[in-house]
Formats: sequence, structure tokens, C-alpha cells
Amino acid sequence: MPVPGGGFREGPILGPSAPFRRGRDDAVGWNPMPSTSITVHTKERAVAVDVTREVEQAVRKSGVTEGFCHVYVPHTTAGIFINEHDDPAVVRDIMDTLDKLVPRAGQYTHAEGNSDSHIKAVMCGSSVTVPVVGGWMILGRWQGIFFAEFDGPRTRTVNVSIVSTQ
Repeated sequence: MPVPGGGFREGPILGPSAPFRRGRDDAVGWNPMPSTSITVHTKERAVAVDVTREVEQAVRKSGVTEGFCHVYVPHTTAGIFINEHDDPAVVRDIMDTLDKLVPRAGQYTHAEGNSDSHIKAVMCGSSVTVPVVGGWMILGRWQGIFFAEFDGPRTRTVNVSIVSTQ
């Protein structure tokens, strides 16, 4: 929760400042689940990075055989999406189209100069969920998971939580 003077106070949902916050042990309904974070270093202002392999490794390492893998990006100028990863031209087309729909130079009121990045992040979304069956993510034949950077270059975090349904 916001506190006077800025920052956040610790509570049942927000823990101490950290790149990845998990619920407290005493939170109602809290159930420990395998979770990890992936660090992504981008070198361009706008780029999509295939993180499928890293997410799959987290699923395999978790030992969960049946459930869901939830991938979340805790940034306001970045996102995550699932689309074709066999042909890199598809991802380039997606990023190029977002640039055309929401140009960097526009009549935005946000003073930091990255309004387009915030808008693209909203369009892209901040999370995806993939079923896990037999210890593997169930993605379509051509599908991959992409981290989308819209305000780089930066070092970013992708949080991965694997929830067992067994």
C-alpha cells in the first residue's frame, strides 16, 4: 500500500522491496508454489525477446507435472505475449505494427517521453498463463513466449510461478 512520502509498506500481499515479492507465510490461503525470476537484458529501445526456453526450464525444475505456469512482467513499459517463434519475421511485424499504431512522437501528456511505451505495454499485457501437462508447458506447435521491451535498453525481470493442480 502507498504510504505518505512514497514507497510501500509491508502487508499480506506486498513484502519487503525486492525484484520478486511473494505472499507471506501467514497470509490467508497462501500456498507455497515453485517460483523464480528470469533476468532479461535488452540492448534496444523496443525489442521482443524469446524467453520460452527459460520458462520451460523453470517448469521442468519445479517438478510440477500437472498445473499452470503463470508468467508475469512487473514493469509498466514492458509486456509479455505468446505468438509464433518459428519465423522471427512474425515478431518483427508485431513490434513494427505496434510502432505504427502508437508512434514514439505523439501528443502525449506524460512528461517522461515514454508514453508510447506505457500504451504498448497495456496493449501487450503483463502476464500469460500456460497449462502444464506431464511436466511440460502445452504450447501450440509454433508458439513461443516473448518478453516485449518498449523502453530499453534496460535490465528487466520476468516472474514465473508454477501452480500444481494435483
